[in-house]
Amino acid sequence: MKEKIQKEKKKKIKEKEYSYLETIGRRKTSVARVRIYKDHPKKTEFIINEKPLKEYFPLERYQKKVLAPFEAVGQSYRTTVKIKGSGLNAQSEAIRHGLARALVALEPSYRGILKQLGYLTRDPRMVERKHPGLRKARRAQQWRKR
Repeated sequence: MKEKIQKEKKKKIKEKEYSYLETIGRRKTSVARVRIYKDHPKKTEFIINEKPLKEYFPLERYQKKVLAPFEAVGQSYRTTVKIKGSGLNAQSEAIRHGLARALVALEPSYRGILKQLGYLTRDPRMVERKHPGLRKARRAQQWRKR
């Protein structure tokens, strides 16, 4: 009986198999899990945290940053993204990084174009921690004469 149930579960898992690539892009404290669905070329559906791109990033500059790797290679695919951490600017750059990595995994010939534009480089800059005796990371207390 248990064997039949296990076989049925395996069949359901195989039926739900997707043909996608999942990569991770990072910037500051933002982490983006990007999925490109290989079986849907030319379909430009772009979902971020279960919202359309224009709803999640209302400003056009962030939308352009996110879609820059697609424009660079001249292709577009159905894409879903799960992102958390940091602000909108860092999130858009993290998505761009993850998207570029996914495109290279899908088609290695895109590597030269994306590398030259700097989309494959992880920006390592992070906020420096606050140090003891200081107000912020480097801001010392204000000197006063009396």
